[in-house]
Amino acid sequence: MEKFFKVKEHGSTVKTEVLAGITTFMAMAYILMVNANMFSELGVVSYNAIYIATAISAVVGTFLIAFLANLPLGLASGMGLNAFFVYTVCFTFGLSYANALILVLLDGVVFIILTLTGVRKMLFDAIPQCVRMAISAGIGLFIAFLGLQDAGIIVPSSSTCVNLTSFNLFNGNATWAEIMPKLVTIAALIIIAVLSYKKVKGSVLWGILGGTGLYYILGCTIPGFYKGFAANMNFNPFTAFGDWGSQAFLKVFTEGFDFSAYLATHSTADLVILMITTALAFCMVDMFDTLGTLYGACSRGNMLTEEGEVPNFEKAMLSDAIATVTGAICGTSTVTTFVESSAGVAEGARTGLAAFTTGVLFFVAMFLSPVAVLIPTCATSAALIYVGVLMMGGVADIEWHKPEVAVPSFMTIAMMPFAYNISYGIAFGLITYVFICIFTGRVKEIKPFTWVVGALFAIMFFMTH
Repeated sequence: MEKFFKVKEHGSTVKTEVLAGITTFMAMAYILMVNANMFSELGVVSYNAIYIATAISAVVGTFLIAFLANLPLGLASGMGLNAFFVYTVCFTFGLSYANALILVLLDGVVFIILTLTGVRKMLFDAIPQCVRMAISAGIGLFIAFLGLQDAGIIVPSSSTCVNLTSFNLFNGNATWAEIMPKLVTIAALIIIAVLSYKKVKGSVLWGILGGTGLYYILGCTIPGFYKGFAANMNFNPFTAFGDWGSQAFLKVFTEGFDFSAYLATHSTADLVILMITTALAFCMVDMFDTLGTLYGACSRGNMLTEEGEVPNFEKAMLSDAIATVTGAICGTSTVTTFVESSAGVAEGARTGLAAFTTGVLFFVAMFLSPVAVLIPTCATSAALIYVGVLMMGGVADIEWHKPEVAVPSFMTIAMMPFAYNISYGIAFGLITYVFICIFTGRVKEIKPFTWVVGALFAIMFFMTH
């Protein structure tokens, strides 16, 4: 392993790489529970099935970047992209779970083609810098909003659309059984924040586990909380593999091409435009996530080349693209390079041996689904909210004093949570940018590919919404 990954040549040791790989896994492991919980809301695929799909795609993606690119990074189903899959593509657009997997598959195939042909850079440059910087923050707000809703802290309202839930025990507005899980979410979020402040490895995972423990301890104060609890428990890890095989694996091919349910209420033209723009949104978000993480993590570890480039950059991008295709086949959303990999890099990871270690731990985690299924929604919701916090950091670099930058950036950020749609945020950011450039005499700044992407999103609004 030392010779294959050239550990000494990169100024590291096997011990350092292994410990750093464990750190990366600890920082990333929450995705197994969060992703499974999110997809289970679709009602057609179980927690167990998506838990296994997430773990397998993480193993494949992380091994790919270890052996192809020799980089100390971890891959798994991306936060934001999974929310886009479930809440936008399935719930808002009305596509089925299997239909949505087709779009993920397209994302992966297109990503492979873009990487091999070099067109990827054209697409990246087509998105204005102000919109690129805002995308992460918009997704962060969207994810945090989902976490607050999943926790039951933010609830629907007939007068204001949304409102804060009641915590009032004294006049009968809410019962302790209703309030307790919401308090656990807040407590778990505080645990994560405190542990992060103290630089504890895997703070998000420990926060989820701490929230879970608190949930079951406080459950003793609710009559009937544990009634039938043992009867529903299954400690056979292979049950989850069976669920995965029947509910998720290869659904992209066996059911994904059947769009009859969507076409019953929409035209073929609607479907074509929807597929093009949605696959494009998947691809763009995936690309920005991957590029940002690659440069950020490698820069933190002083691993960039003399030209300021990521070592084995194209191989790293190819690993990400192949992993996304694998994820679609397994039954989960877009697989991308995780920003939490920076935790391992900060611990000294410099080679693919760290990534290999992370991949091995994801493999082991596949057999822990009976334990993972016990983690309540209120605990994973805290992770969603905290990830939203982390993704807001990019707003500090936006030049808010410049209207031509501030308006497209704000529209990108605001429309994602308000319209409950990541692609709408990108669309509004691009379209406002184009019009501001037109009316301020800066048409020459608009790149040709920007016109194309903006026009596609405009067509989407007029034809599918």
